[in-house]
Amino acid sequence: MNKLEIVKIVAEETGLGLTQKEVSSVVDCFISTIIKELKKGEEVNIAGFGKFVVKNRAKRTSINPKTKEPIEVPASKAPTFRAGKQFKDAVNNK
Repeated sequence: MNKLEIVKIVAEETGLGLTQKEVSSVVDCFISTIIKELKKGEEVNIAGFGKFVVKNRAKRTSINPKTKEPIEVPASKAPTFRAGKQFKDAVNNK
């Protein structure tokens, strides 16, 4: 499923008479809000769904698979998602 399919379903199932263009704007705003908060170092917790967090990855040494030479991988930040209990239970049909 992609964003366009999600927008179509939300537009149909909400019963609010919103157009797909309006729903797409809401979805875009939702995503950009999550991104902005994560960039600020904040967590985004959506009750019953899960939590978006940023994990810091330390600088490390790895190996180039082609040359077998060691390379330095710089420190970075990685966005992660932790599914909430209700979400996990729904996926597992509990």
